Amino acid sequence: MQTHKPVLLTSTVSRMRLKPAGSYADCTAGSGGHAQAILEGLNPEGRLLAVDRDPDALERCRARLHPWAGQCTLVHGNYAQLARLAQEHGFERFDGILMDLGVSSPQLDQAERGFSFQADAPLDMRMDQTESVTAADWVNQTEVPEMIRVFRSYGEERRAKRVALALDRERRKAPIVRTEALAGLVSQALGGRRGRIHPATRVFQAIRMAVNRELEGLEEGLEAAVHLLAPEGRLAVISFHSLEDRIVKHFFAAHAGREVSLQQGGAEWQGADPRVRWITKKPVTADEEEVAGNPRARSAKLRVIERT
Repeated sequence: MQTHKPVLLTSTVSRMRLKPAGSYADCTAGSGGHAQAILEGLNPEGRLLAVDRDPDALERCRARLHPWAGQCTLVHGNYAQLARLAQEHGFERFDGILMDLGVSSPQLDQAERGFSFQADAPLDMRMDQTESVTAADWVNQTEVPEMIRVFRSYGEERRAKRVALALDRERRKAPIVRTEALAGLVSQALGGRRGRIHPATRVFQAIRMAVNRELEGLEEGLEAAVHLLAPEGRLAVISFHSLEDRIVKHFFAAHAGREVSLQQGGAEWQGADPRVRWITKKPVTADEEEVAGNPRARSAKLRVIERT
């Protein structure tokens, strides 16, 4: 539990500009690394709402944050429902909100969760195992056109149609229920391994994002978060995938707005409410030292805004 290394820890917490008696939300608490750093920056009056959709992760987080039990409220839930979760647990506004997106290292390391094809396991991929639809359900029940769309949009797989048709042929014979079987079918459809990246990597990523509704949930979570910020409250988002980062960037830009010149002279601000300002106009990335100690940090991008 204690060996897990949170990505961009110092960069993120420093830019959240913690107020010792403030209220904060870690919407993806995971193993509690970022949450612990936030709590260490608060005085006894400060509060933290720690949310995670993975019950196993929440238990690891609970053990790690035990010294701050009186200040930290741990909640099993999805940040897409942040507004409801905050209200239910007595948080009206937040001085800072953090989202660390994507699948966590412990989830990848647990073969039985089915996120990876490094070991054969049931095709699961649910971040929240209380939900009903597994990756096996998705692979065996999704219509071919939707599979093509997901592989192309979420996995950026150029040969999405070839993969979808291959999976459809196989599932008509027998259900696809194991990670090894799926990886093998994708690899075969794409002509086998030719480079450093396994041929099934993009398809596995796409299925995981579809099963967990990651992009839809992100848009809902960002909308809830920005409205829950107190004046001068900051929202920090760490993304690992270009699609996630694009959503975050465009959402932040829409609320940061811009000054538009008027035909009759002067200018006016145009943008989405509530209004924010950029703290990180360009994304913050990990330095060489952090990447050497934590390879997962290589693709991490941090963006931060402040509500005005």
